[in-house]
Amino acid sequence: MQEPVSSLYIHVPFCARKCSYCAFYSEAANAELMDRYVQALLREFRRVAPDLRPHTIFFGGGTPTLLTPRHWEQILQAMHEFGWLPTAECTVEANPATLSGEKARLLRAAGVNRISLGVQSLDPTVLEFLGRIHGPEEVFRSWDLLRRAGFENLNLDLMFAIPGQSMESWEQTLREALALQSEHLSCYEVIYEEDTPLFARFQQGDFTVDEDLACAQYERLLERTAEAGLFQYEVANFARDRRAPDPPPAVLSEEFPAYACRHNINYWRGGDFYGLGPSAVSYIRGIRTRQTPHTLSWCRAVEQGQVPVVFQEQLSPFARAGEIAAFGLRVVSGWPYDTFLRRTGFDLRQAWAPELQELERRQWGVREANRFRLTPLGLRFADAAAEMMLRPDPGPVDLRAAANRFQTVAPESGSPLGVPVTRWIPPQARAAPAD
Repeated sequence: MQEPVSSLYIHVPFCARKCSYCAFYSEAANAELMDRYVQALLREFRRVAPDLRPHTIFFGGGTPTLLTPRHWEQILQAMHEFGWLPTAECTVEANPATLSGEKARLLRAAGVNRISLGVQSLDPTVLEFLGRIHGPEEVFRSWDLLRRAGFENLNLDLMFAIPGQSMESWEQTLREALALQSEHLSCYEVIYEEDTPLFARFQQGDFTVDEDLACAQYERLLERTAEAGLFQYEVANFARDRRAPDPPPAVLSEEFPAYACRHNINYWRGGDFYGLGPSAVSYIRGIRTRQTPHTLSWCRAVEQGQVPVVFQEQLSPFARAGEIAAFGLRVVSGWPYDTFLRRTGFDLRQAWAPELQELERRQWGVREANRFRLTPLGLRFADAAAEMMLRPDPGPVDLRAAANRFQTVAPESGSPLGVPVTRWIPPQARAAPAD
């Protein structure tokens, strides 16, 4: 008998206002449609319940905290009835402008034990440029509400390399954010996604990209997080191994720090997961599906007893192993050879021998006795390293042909951030934003 799936992502598509950089599916909040969405979501719960025993649950968006307390009571009550709560990790993404004391207390009492607060910046000018609906004062207010509600696992989302964001602005944001002593920090370089207002402005020449400044801001991030007792465990993610203000250990005793996001680790390690909600992606036992990226159509399909899937594919085992190899290299500790073999059935050292050799030649990677990992320099090129591991064509790999691919690669030069460190997101996680 197959083990039930242990990870659940729920996409809440509603936003008060679309941010200029956001490419995830969302739409304006509408009371009637929100009611309809919640009822459809409860029906989706019943559909997947026989095959789901979640150890991690993640509500992403959109802005999940736009849902009313009544909506949250219905959703969380259903989760309790299915035996999904309490669980090891249940995360809700929150916008500081849409979080109230009532919501914070309700979420915590119902079993939500982790909040990811979308801060992005603590510079009012930068927030206005990004189209955020909150200011710095609302971040601090929300922080106090969450701590008073009893949350002991909080993440802050920040962004850097934003047009117009000086090093001084980034330093100030880091200083104020780290002073809050969150258990987790996610820091992403701004991404210019097509079909976003930010990309359109970039194309029009409203601003240019300063790669040297982006590189310097990333270096400052690494310095400041280390000083604050946060361990980098993935390209853009940092976590404590003990509650602040306890002194951090000199080195980690485990592969991941204690407050690492378990839900995202499941993605990076190639685990199965259900995704529910408009645009959400699932990966279940070799089959990837995507639900319709339109809330009203999604609701109608669910109401009619249909599975609201608009895309489905089944990769060959080797192609899937390539995705798993690629995504897992974003983890600072890299891929343990035995873990990769158990997960995929392939030996990383053999099937990817030319790629590992090339990564070592560029000083992007290092082979250790029991694992392969990227170096600090390689982590800055994590997207390019990941693409090298992909296997789009099924069937056995031609090792000689693979080795020859790298003979025409130009020597490394220029800014290490020439390939953005957070831009590459495999299809299985595109609807499940890392916090």
